Amino acid sequence: MSDARQVFEHGEHNVRLLSLEAKAATASSPSPPPKPLLVASPTEEGEYPTLVFLHGYLLYNSFYSQLLHHVASHGFIIVAPQLYSVAGPDCGAEIQSAAAVVEWLADGLTDVLPEHVRSDLSKLAIGGHSRGGKVAFALALGHAKTTLEFSALIGVDPVDGMDKGKQTAPPILTYVPRSFDLKMAAMVIGAGLGELKKSPLFPACAPKGVNHRDFFDECRPPAYHFVAEEYGHQDMLDDETKGVRGKATYCLCKKGTSRKPMRAFVGGAMVAFMKSYLEGDARFLTAIVDDPQISPVELSTATSLELGN
Repeated sequence: MSDARQVFEHGEHNVRLLSLEAKAATASSPSPPPKPLLVASPTEEGEYPTLVFLHGYLLYNSFYSQLLHHVASHGFIIVAPQLYSVAGPDCGAEIQSAAAVVEWLADGLTDVLPEHVRSDLSKLAIGGHSRGGKVAFALALGHAKTTLEFSALIGVDPVDGMDKGKQTAPPILTYVPRSFDLKMAAMVIGAGLGELKKSPLFPACAPKGVNHRDFFDECRPPAYHFVAEEYGHQDMLDDETKGVRGKATYCLCKKGTSRKPMRAFVGGAMVAFMKSYLEGDARFLTAIVDDPQISPVELSTATSLELGN
């Protein structure tokens, strides 16, 4: 295995996954999280960059456990809130909820991390999957104010509605190329099968006109776009997703042959991107762009927009 492929495998750190419920403040717990959280972190002593990762529409944060474990094993802390259980077409409330979680990090995160593990909030990323990707872009674009600043933005097959002209409120896409006024680098990952209907009875999970291609078109440099054409909108979730909603993740969207390769790619790309823009180590991200064949899935697109272009 070449050095660059390491990001697609489990990293060197042991990982703890911790589930937290939202509770009222008490004397013994003055800074409880505003939303239920899944926190993935290395267990070894150290200070680590941090990612806030937002789940997709009507999904549970626990469905991303294997993906979060992969990323954390490479030396990152991931905070994945459960923004809601039921939601309508308007994303406004979850944008505010995500902002509240970001605000909580400074006072509350240290108390829930393993002993001697610290979060470096000067190296902070925001990301999300599907509708959570849209919410991540909304936060990065200032639709809700946060005192902490983001240095990197990740959209995993982001979706802005049912179709062009049918965006969920507030609309994020403007359909003006490079119109996003982002103060950070962005990476957009797409799943080609997300554009296709699984059944005539249901819309595509990531329809043309409101999906990853449109989000990337509006990003300014530096920005990256990777597309796995033969994988589906939910192929980065855990191998086993329980309950009615978990079973639905296998039924509503077209899918590839296995979730493991796509999850390994998404996790590895997230690691490579954050290593570049949170830690200043660009060799892994550059390697994926220069030689897409190192990916565990075939990439139909591996594009970078560089500053000055």
